[in-house]
Parts: sequence; C-alpha cells; structure tokens
Amino acid sequence: MINHQRSSERRSATVAIRLQKVLAEAGLGSRRVLETWIRDGRVRVNGQIAQLGDRVLPTDRIVIDGQPLKRRRQKQDGLRILVYHKPEGEVVTRRDPQQRPTIFRHLPGLKEGRWIAVGRLDIKTSGLLLVTNAGALANTLMHPSTAIEREYAVRIHGTVSDATLKQLVTGVMLEDGPARFEEIVESGGSGSNQWFHVLLREGRNREVRRLWEAVGCRVSRLKRVRFGNVILGARPLPGQWRELSADESRELLVLAGWSGT
Repeated sequence: MINHQRSSERRSATVAIRLQKVLAEAGLGSRRVLETWIRDGRVRVNGQIAQLGDRVLPTDRIVIDGQPLKRRRQKQDGLRILVYHKPEGEVVTRRDPQQRPTIFRHLPGLKEGRWIAVGRLDIKTSGLLLVTNAGALANTLMHPSTAIEREYAVRIHGTVSDATLKQLVTGVMLEDGPARFEEIVESGGSGSNQWFHVLLREGRNREVRRLWEAVGCRVSRLKRVRFGNVILGARPLPGQWRELSADESRELLVLAGWSGT
C-alpha cells in the first residue's frame, strides 16, 4: 500500500492524477480493465502495491507485471492525432442504442473539445482508425478529393479467379455508383480461405465488403492496416492507442493538403 500520509506533502505542491487515468492515457486499455489490474495487485507504485483511488505524480515509478510504465508526455494544447487499433465488436459512435462497446471509452481525456474519428469501421472490421481533436482536419482527411490511400487485409472464403480480381480492379457498379480497387495483391492463405491486400482511395460506407460481395465473394475477415503514410504495425494492440509521431503528423498533413485553417 502507498503511504498516503507521507506522500501528501509533496502532492500539495504538484497536482497528482488518479493512477487508472495515467494508465489509460498510456494506451493500455479502458479504465474498467485497468481498475481490475489494480485490484489484482498487478500494479506497483514506487515499489508498493497500488490500490484503487491512489494518485501519482510524474516522478512516481509505476510498474505493471514487473515492467516499468513508459509514461507519455501529454500535449495539453494544439493539434493531436491518435492511431487507435479497433478490435472487432466495437462501434465508432459515442452512444449506441444497443449498448455495444464504443471506441471512445478507450481514448484519453481532453481538457477542451472532443475526439473525432476519421471515418468509420463497421462492427465486424478491425484495424487502424485515426482519431483527432480537430474537426476540420477530420473532414479534410475523409473528403473524397484528398484521395488518400487506405489499405486493407481481406480474407475471402472460397476460390477467387483471375477474372474476378481483374473485374475488381477494372470496376464494379454499386448502388451508389461505380467503384474499384486501385490494387489487389495476393497475400497467402490455405484451403478455402485466401488473403488479399487491397487498396482504395475513398472511404464510402462498407465499400470493401460491398465490392467483394458484388462479384460473389464472401469476406470472412477485414482489417485496415494503413491510412496514407500511417501504418498500424505491431503496436498499438487491439483496444489501445498511440499518438502519431511528429514526422507522421507532418507527412499526413501534407497528404491532406491541410494548413490548419
């Protein structure tokens, strides 16, 4: 247990933050999950087992399952862009009438404004989702005129012929107009399941699934792995997030032709 009486003096000069908030802002999961970790004794602060309600300072040493926590320097003002790794089963909405889990429960708090998702991934689709505190930037990134590349890994159930792949690249008529993949690359698989990587330059609703369905193919898994210059990679894990690096942010803004006005 942390010695609260001993630590109260130094906290009078510096604002301490609730432990579970610090863990959540490190992108480790929802506060509900992190509270369970604390109850289970998996978290230590300055060598002592943490308890719910504990507050910590930037100088406190936090260890989870024996591994030191790398605490982010939070940007309090200005433009912020996050990469969130959306798992299947979550929805990209703030309030869901069906009470399904939403991506926003995992994101860090903002002093001002709110997080805005750059487009949507449906409940059965996982992978990279960009989130920003700048509504104008989100709208720019989503606008068809920017034609920013989106890359998806798709698992198709059944055999896909060369003629079908050619049709998907040449163009297919959907209910909201013609659509096509910029590129399709076979990426392995066995038996009745084949994996492909596909490239789009627009973000119409369920476009990847609808394109495959239009040629008689059934999508059994779908994951977005890249948006423009931003690649999902091994981190963050599903249900976690990370802040874009300065270089990633600069390149993304160039792709969007966004000046901040």
